Amino acid sequence: METTWRDYLGTRELYQRMAKIAVPVALQGLITVGINLMDTIMLSSMGDAQLSASSLAGQFINIFQIFCMGMGMGASVLTSRFWGMGDKTALKKAVTIMLRLCFFFSSVFTLATLFFPRGIMRLYSPEEEIIAYGALYLKWLLPTYFCMGFSLTCTIVLRTVGQVRLPLVTSVAAFFVNVFFNWVFIFGKLGAPRMEIAGAALGTLIARIFELSLICGWFFFRDERIRYRLRDVIMPCGDLLGEYVRISIPVLVSDALLAFGNNAVAMVMGHIGAAFVAANSVTVVVQQLSSVLTQGVSNASGIITGHTMGEGNYEKAQKQGCAFLGMGFFIGCLAALVITALKAPIINYYQVSPEAKAIAGELMNAITFIIVFQSMNSILTKGVLRAGGDTKFLMAGDILFLWVASIPLGALAGLVLHLPAFWIYTFLKIDQIIKCVWCYRRLKSGKWLKRIHGV
Repeated sequence: METTWRDYLGTRELYQRMAKIAVPVALQGLITVGINLMDTIMLSSMGDAQLSASSLAGQFINIFQIFCMGMGMGASVLTSRFWGMGDKTALKKAVTIMLRLCFFFSSVFTLATLFFPRGIMRLYSPEEEIIAYGALYLKWLLPTYFCMGFSLTCTIVLRTVGQVRLPLVTSVAAFFVNVFFNWVFIFGKLGAPRMEIAGAALGTLIARIFELSLICGWFFFRDERIRYRLRDVIMPCGDLLGEYVRISIPVLVSDALLAFGNNAVAMVMGHIGAAFVAANSVTVVVQQLSSVLTQGVSNASGIITGHTMGEGNYEKAQKQGCAFLGMGFFIGCLAALVITALKAPIINYYQVSPEAKAIAGELMNAITFIIVFQSMNSILTKGVLRAGGDTKFLMAGDILFLWVASIPLGALAGLVLHLPAFWIYTFLKIDQIIKCVWCYRRLKSGKWLKRIHGV
């Protein structure tokens, strides 16, 4: 299918459909960043060790979160397509398989954290003080895997059928719950004990339980679009299992490899030193803040592409894909400007060491140009191409560029050559630049448009 430069601009109809999904998702992401920002600011007053410990322990929890994203987004490739087809029975079967996988992985991560908290922390840092604080943080967060797993995967499925308001409202309320209980337990307010890093974990856990109650309470008992109920968890779904494995498992594998890759990056940072980890904790919040709109458009592009292909209109899906790529470039440039504007005031706001502030400045400079490629890459890999069913291709790209380029080059730059922080971070994220070119060529070829379940 031939494309012209006009295709990259999109149509008014597409922008209207995109905004209805992307804006609530972006606002939800902004609230999540706000929670992380408040956690980081509050813990920064406790010193680099506790801030670094929570950041590194959070990397392990992040593995699970990305597993959940993989399970949810993998299922959403099918649920958005089935919603476009009007096949609710197949949609429910895809959800059932997803929930069973979620229960399995939640159990595995809970047991690993219960029995090996210090072993987990030793993967990220050799410093005993950080290991001790991180193990304490992980123990308090034990129940969070089941809470996060089910609320996150159900949220993703709700979005595929146009239900975006409930997750947004829930996130707004959870933000205030998290911040309030963090303040109470970190600093020992209102008669509560001063728990410091354990208080941050407890505040987060209370917010997760709150999210689970609202999201899953609605999903299993009130939702009228999918009408999925608890009894459907035991429904037979063997006839869809092969299709689910073919389409969704590569998404799970791809996101799992991404999670392990990100943790390998965190391990490199952890072995460079606490100041580098603390500096990265500052930059992560800014990077998340500047990319919330990308996340919203990425989610919207996946859902809209799935619906369009479910209707059987592949030529329209190709043109929409080009338009979403154009949006990605514009949003990436906007994000770079945001980072440039916020860099100095945010770094100066944190109560970290002068060394950590200097490193944070270098990392921000690297992020400023990487974010442009990351924005386009995210919309293609997590949205358009994934929704098109091209999941095996994306899995190959994640394996190749993260593990063959980013991690070896980043380790070489940081642990062997001891290059400046700017170059260490650039090499650790070089896969974003390579994948952007790789996925653009795939989009242009039209080979990403895959038929699913006879469509």
